[in-house]
Amino acid sequence: MTTRLDPRLDLAVVQRRTVRTLVVSQAVGAVGVTIGVTTASLLARDISGSEAMAGLAQTCQVLGTALAAYALARVMRRRGRRVGLVAGYLVGATGAVLAVVAGVVDSMAVLLTGAVLLGATSAVNSGSRYAATDLATEEHRARALSVVVWATTVGAVAGPNLVGVGGSVARSLGIPELTGGFAIGAVVLVLSAAWVWLRLRPDPLLLAQQAAGVVPAAGPEERGRSWSRFVTVVREVPAVGAAVVAMACAHAAMVTVMIMTPLHMEHGGAHLEVIGFVISVHVLGMFAFSPLVGWAADRLGRATVLVAGGAVLLVSLALCGLSPEGSSWQILVGLFLLGLGWSCATVAASTVIADRTPIEARTDVQGTSDMAMALTAAGGGALAGVIVGALGYPALAAFAALLAGTVLAAGWVTGRHG
Repeated sequence: MTTRLDPRLDLAVVQRRTVRTLVVSQAVGAVGVTIGVTTASLLARDISGSEAMAGLAQTCQVLGTALAAYALARVMRRRGRRVGLVAGYLVGATGAVLAVVAGVVDSMAVLLTGAVLLGATSAVNSGSRYAATDLATEEHRARALSVVVWATTVGAVAGPNLVGVGGSVARSLGIPELTGGFAIGAVVLVLSAAWVWLRLRPDPLLLAQQAAGVVPAAGPEERGRSWSRFVTVVREVPAVGAAVVAMACAHAAMVTVMIMTPLHMEHGGAHLEVIGFVISVHVLGMFAFSPLVGWAADRLGRATVLVAGGAVLLVSLALCGLSPEGSSWQILVGLFLLGLGWSCATVAASTVIADRTPIEARTDVQGTSDMAMALTAAGGGALAGVIVGALGYPALAAFAALLAGTVLAAGWVTGRHG
């Protein structure tokens, strides 16, 4: 069974509207994510009374991202991007509300539940980049994806700076000070959901499926088939499998080093302002140059940019491994290049997945790859503290370099099968 594409629709016009809609939702939605990331560990420490429990909220949020990436992909397959993205934003808003409740009732269980649900917002922000590729032509696909990734810069910069505003909001509402950011985040995420619901029409994925003559199946026979479709595509299209591995390894390498860098700098006496500046430069490398990365992937080839990303990651990790404790030019440049290498690998690998995955399996492969990326990062983050505690920060950089080497190898495989 097929559906007829409305001849009055201009796909190029719809694509431009889709990208503009996603840029706004990505920028606004990222504010909700970064506010939570900034204060979740502090709220967990205050509720539990233990420094050791402070990282649990972030861990639960990462696990929530992995679960939501897989679940929302299944929703999108049957109902389209619009319904899936809106559902993810609303689940995230619910998680933010629960975080406020957790602070009020002083409950760690409620906070961790909220953190899991808040992870859906990160999954939506990751999934939005794929929505930008559904109607894009192959020669402009990487640029469309990268522009949506770039929009995250707005939220990444604005979110942490709204923590002070969150404190004022909390005092006016009579709730704990650290929950004010979550209250703002809940409102922001609802606004993002409303924006997507009103503006993402027609749905780019459903329109692409119509253009290809594909009707998504639904019902009990579809249960459990998402994973089998992912395995089939990876087995039949080696470039997709290599791209999934590259994206997961690049993300794990970035996360493991980034989360331990503040500790490495603090041990050398670096002030919080300096540490914050270095992390800001790292975030700049992650997102600010993604449109240029997308342009390069379209002009020079996905595999070329993926290999370049692996190489940049290796250089960055060498600088981080050689950096002394405290502040230094090595750690500043190393963290910037760590973000830039992540950007190259993520944009290029995501575009390969969008290029080479059949439309009938598109959301299954994209959702499963994002789930793998989140789980790999969670595992790397868990190992990071153990490695630094036992062997030191340079050993952590060496471990991450193995992951970066895998990115290089995956880029070569992608080029060979491209």
